[in-house]
Amino acid sequence: MTKTTKGRRRITFTFEEVGAGQVILTGDFNQWDIQKHPMQKKPDGMLEKIVMLPPGRFEYKFKVDGQWRCDPANYNRCKNAFGTQNSVIVIEPK
Repeated sequence: MTKTTKGRRRITFTFEEVGAGQVILTGDFNQWDIQKHPMQKKPDGMLEKIVMLPPGRFEYKFKVDGQWRCDPANYNRCKNAFGTQNSVIVIEPK
């Protein structure tokens, strides 16, 4: 199967926590890979990561200094298999 970027959109994830060291964006869109999407610190202190995602529903979390965290700016959540919650984002088609 050939990968395609058709229909994909640039999605910006942000995270802000004073004193946070390493923050990694992880979710079902990257097979929960804790090395694939490290977030970059912006001059204002906000951490940011832009990813290209196709339309659909995606679950995700941030790994903050080794600890799993839901997105504090997104109250759309669902239960996961570990008895905790994941954040949820829905990407609509263009």
